[in-house]
Parts: sequence; C-alpha cells; structure tokens
Amino acid sequence: MSQPNPGAVLRGAVDLSSLRNRPAATAPAAGDTGGEAGTPASGVIIDVTDATFPQAAELSKTVPVVFDLWAEWCGPCKQLSPVLEKVVAEFAGRIVLAKVDVDANPQLAQAFRAQSIPMVVAVLAGQAVPLFTGAVPEEQVREVFTQLLQVAAQNGVTGSVPMGQDAPAEEPAEPPMPPLHAEAFAAIEEGDYARAITAYEQALAESPADAEAKAGLGQVRLLQRVQNANAETVRTAAAQAPTDIDAQLAVADLDIAGGHVDDAFARLLDLFAQLPGDDRTEVRERLLELFELVGEADPRVGAARRRLTSLLF
Repeated sequence: MSQPNPGAVLRGAVDLSSLRNRPAATAPAAGDTGGEAGTPASGVIIDVTDATFPQAAELSKTVPVVFDLWAEWCGPCKQLSPVLEKVVAEFAGRIVLAKVDVDANPQLAQAFRAQSIPMVVAVLAGQAVPLFTGAVPEEQVREVFTQLLQVAAQNGVTGSVPMGQDAPAEEPAEPPMPPLHAEAFAAIEEGDYARAITAYEQALAESPADAEAKAGLGQVRLLQRVQNANAETVRTAAAQAPTDIDAQLAVADLDIAGGHVDDAFARLLDLFAQLPGDDRTEVRERLLELFELVGEADPRVGAARRRLTSLLF
C-alpha cells in the first residue's frame, strides 16, 4: 500500500476528488447573500456551489472550512445555521463557514453522503470529515469546532482569513507551536514517527491535560502501525484467522487510516463479542484509543461505544 500522509489521517475522511478536480468557477462576491438565513457572505461565511467547491477545497489547505448542508424547507437547518454563524465568528477567521443548499447543489450533497440535513462537514486540506448531523446545542458546536482546530493543527492547517474578505490572510494568526509539538510535527514530516511519539509523550508528561498532544499521539501511533503494512497481506491474514487479535487489529488500523471508520469499529466489536473474557482487554483498549482518535463528537463513536458497553454488561 502507499504510505499514509499525515494530512490524510483525518477523522472519517470522504473522497472529494471528483469535485475538487473540476474547473474552478468565480467565487461569490463579498456582498452576496448567504444561505437560508440571508446572512451577507464574508471572509468567514461564504456560499459554495457544485461549481465553486474547488476554490473552497483550496482554501481548506490554509484554514478549516466547515460546510453547512441545508435546504429552505428544513426547519432544524434554520435553527442550526445561526448557531454555526455565531460560533464561527467567535473564532475570528480561524474557521470558515461554507453554506451549501443541497437542493441547488446535488453533486455536493452526494459527495458529502448527506442522508439527512442539517449536516455539518469539515474539509481539511481538501479532505472531508463528517462532524455531526442535526441541530445540536451551541456549546456542543463550540466544543466540536475546538477539536477541529486541534486536528487541523496536527495536519498543518493553521492559517486564518481576515474578517470581511474572501482571501486567506497573508500571515497565519496562530501562535507558534509549543516546542515539543513543533518537534513532533517536524518528525512526522520526516516520517520519523518514533521521534514524534517521544515528543508527544514528553509533552503529555509535562502537561497531562494537553489535548493537542493527546490527539497527535494517537494519530502518530496509528501512522507508525500502518507505515509498513501491505494491505493485501494484512487483509488476507485477517480473513484466514477471524479470531486472531493481532490480525484483526491490523485491518482495523488500515480501515481507520483510510477513513473506513464504521468498518473498523464493527470488525473490532464483532471480535470482542467472540473472545473469552480474559482475551478481550487488548481489543477494548484499542477501541478506546480509536474512539479518542476519531473524536467523541462523531456519532459513529457514540454508536460503537454503546455497543461496547452492551457487550461488557
């Protein structure tokens, strides 16, 4: 298999290459009205269509772009949209909100795999990462966006856009990374995952509450586990030994790294259900690690955690 890119190990990544490779169209002007709420577009609130998505994907290399998938007939959408706008404004250009009318832009709706709306999806470095579906409380939106910025920082997306303009800022607004974080990121860029793990572990030893170091450590450990894996060999071994813990863990790692989150969780939960009590610990610990990596705000984590709890009791 090809070597995973640190920027690609995002939460539940969705392939948007067919849209991203389309010819770019002219972006909406700064005075255009936005979405269902009629909010003027700005540097942090923009309208995106099937035609203009390539520009938004390019912008996501500088700053996280959060897509609000809505429709005029959708009542919950009208409840959620003002909340998203308010919270995005609080981040002062570090997150851009992109509004997508799913009725007018069916290709984007299909690319984002929208089964229901409102649906909120982040795009980091051109890759889509589902955040949540349905109207959620303001505090939960704020928490999810904070986690999104942490993941973005781990993947080198640390820029901002000036309020009221469409172009990204010349200089990133983010403060410099802490030294150990910078060391870890440099090591990741060089493919030296062992050194990155050491740096993150030292950062956590000095500050156990360092959420960015904890998230980075989980990502790098995953990268280290899959860096030399041959997908065909790993999957064949797992198929031949369905209750072999190491074999099944290896496939789950590949699934997570490739964005197949549901497949990874289902595999490990099915394995957990088959194992005797004494053999379950390693699988449970890996599941908990992957829950942390994918993010507790992800509904797939909630569903998997509930099934794990039912299997435990």
